[in-house]
Amino acid sequence: MSLANLAVKPMQTISPTAEPISGSLASFFRRLDPDWHSQWAWDNYEPTILALARQFELSHVCEIGGGRDPLFTADEATAHGFSLTVNDIDAGELALTPPGLRTARFDIAGDLSEPDVARGGYDMMVSRMVFEHIEGVERAWANIHALLAPGGVALAFFPTLWAPVFALNHVLPAKASRAIVHALFPARRDGGDDPVFPALYEWCRGNPALLTPMLNRAGFREVHIQRFWGHGYFDRMPGLKQLDHAFNAAAARVGWNLVTTYAYVVVRKDRA
Repeated sequence: MSLANLAVKPMQTISPTAEPISGSLASFFRRLDPDWHSQWAWDNYEPTILALARQFELSHVCEIGGGRDPLFTADEATAHGFSLTVNDIDAGELALTPPGLRTARFDIAGDLSEPDVARGGYDMMVSRMVFEHIEGVERAWANIHALLAPGGVALAFFPTLWAPVFALNHVLPAKASRAIVHALFPARRDGGDDPVFPALYEWCRGNPALLTPMLNRAGFREVHIQRFWGHGYFDRMPGLKQLDHAFNAAAARVGWNLVTTYAYVVVRKDRA
């Protein structure tokens, strides 16, 4: 099936050492010029964080829900010029954090009463595939606002409703959903390196008009929603893979917010 008529531009990568650009989140992402397909989001998540850290001079990063699988090792973080604190709600997950990294156990959607909480202590907070599991997402964003230093940036990368593949996951019983994920991705079976957690999808949407007022209530005036379409769940299903790709390419072409599959939600706290 030819998709040339859909004017889909090829995947591209970015360099975290690119020259600084003007100071808004919107101009930052215009410079990156992300592709519509979610593969760009996966391939460029870490470079985007590094580029944000350089652009906005962010030196103390907290990874929400990083647990056993943080983005960077201690040596990598040092090489990139920042310190990394790994957060998780689960002490067992933090026990699996690679050595040399700071850890902080607290509930990002809780009351921030835990001893490890550092209000205003982070220049940047990031998360990958975490927010779909959070109950109380609006409070989590308000807590992020409290934890960020003035001028700090947060980036959350999560799947969105109502993409058909995630809508199905949302409505299926947890046992059935888990069985499907285990079949498609063996590494995510119980006891593996990437376990499956219950997905709630609260506020997991790709529509800026829906998300922005909630993020404003949480305290953020500067908000950027980078939408993505497409996924890899049907990669081993010839025919269905091509049909799904055509659907997502067409949705991206018209900017159909209802069926985005993933989003980067990026916010910046006022400096004063």
